Amino acid sequence: MQFQSDVRWIMQQSFEQTLAGKYAQLSARLQQAADFVMANPIDVATRSLRSIARDARLTPVTFSRMSAALGYENYEALREVLRRSMEQRSNMFSTRVAQLQEQHVAGDHGFHADHFVAVSKNLKSLSASIDLAMLENCVDRLHSARKVLVIGGLGSAGIAEYLTYMTSFIADNWSLGNRVGTSLGSGLVGLAASDVLIVITKTPYATQSILAAEDAHAAGVFVIVLTDNHSCPALKYASAAFIVPSDSPHYFSSYAGTLVLTEVLTGMLASRAEGAALDRIAAVEIRNRRLKEVWSDK
Repeated sequence: MQFQSDVRWIMQQSFEQTLAGKYAQLSARLQQAADFVMANPIDVATRSLRSIARDARLTPVTFSRMSAALGYENYEALREVLRRSMEQRSNMFSTRVAQLQEQHVAGDHGFHADHFVAVSKNLKSLSASIDLAMLENCVDRLHSARKVLVIGGLGSAGIAEYLTYMTSFIADNWSLGNRVGTSLGSGLVGLAASDVLIVITKTPYATQSILAAEDAHAAGVFVIVLTDNHSCPALKYASAAFIVPSDSPHYFSSYAGTLVLTEVLTGMLASRAEGAALDRIAAVEIRNRRLKEVWSDK
């Protein structure tokens, strides 16, 4: 599979991140144009600017100014990003598997190299674009939270479970909201402004995760959303959000960047841990050995 140049790749990956970060800075008119683009990406990618402006009841100049305000050279550059994004999203799992099989039959055995390159670019883009102030604020909120509930449906379930497992060594107030045999509703009941909900969701978005974010937001909970796209429905309920690059030649989008981000969060949280957390880690390790959960030659 042939990848775009670095510049085009970074532009595509940073589009949702850029819009999320600059939306509040746009004038009401430019926000209206941006909203129309996000609500009608297929039309914007395939129809003329004049027809788009007519449907949006805005002038063509407004769309050009909105594009420039987001950092694009012109409106056509924005349309090109949307076209490429739509091409990626239209690649459903079965289609992408078929493509991989066709490439193998044709003698293209470079998937491993392509995937490594894509993941490396995802991590590079995440490192360059992440909002450090927001990251620090999230860690502070997690450190002071009364309760932290983590949810992740479908492909995100494993990442949510791993995040909860890591934090269980340093804190006893974290729980996994959609663990097998538990009720997500019971986990959400009683959450308030002193609590944090972490939602991990990627295309296609798990309905339960979106509804949980909405419910927690209504209760005043600090909601952290880790997702892959500006159009994720959970973002409207987020107190803080991280749009993680997930490009991949795989039939699934890559979770490598999301995994690294969760490790960053837990590492920063551990650095704020006090003596009680260290005592807890020691106690957990002793209990694990007593229960023979980990292998020991002794």
